[in-house]
Amino acid sequence: MIPQEIIKILIVEDEEIVRVNLEDFLEDEGFEAKSADSGEAGLEILEKEDFDVAIVDMRLPGIDGNTFIKKAKKMQTHLNIVIYTGSTFYSLPRELRQLGITEKQVLLKPLRDMGVLSQTIREMRESGSGKFTERNKL
Repeated sequence: MIPQEIIKILIVEDEEIVRVNLEDFLEDEGFEAKSADSGEAGLEILEKEDFDVAIVDMRLPGIDGNTFIKKAKKMQTHLNIVIYTGSTFYSLPRELRQLGITEKQVLLKPLRDMGVLSQTIREMRESGSGKFTERNKL
């Protein structure tokens, strides 16, 4: 059996406690996690490093989550996205649907069971979507 690569995750979240808790949880789950406190900082990280998944808050200082996602997908076209929002009225815009993002990739804060997040990421790997497929070809 070939060991699977560690999944690299970028967290883009302006609330420090949420960002730190996500990073700690994901590392405990066996993922490699890095975080940014704004969309701009997230884009700077993406310029230097390759990621499998970005977990993105929608309400960010500076550029919002939707804008970050569009720019990030241009930079790393196979990047998988998980939207993590506190807005119970969030509706996935058509422009993000056109990038292949589905309602299954939208998680509402606060998650009562953080296992839902790790399961969503693992399901992305199992479905062979995005970067996971590309990285396995290398």
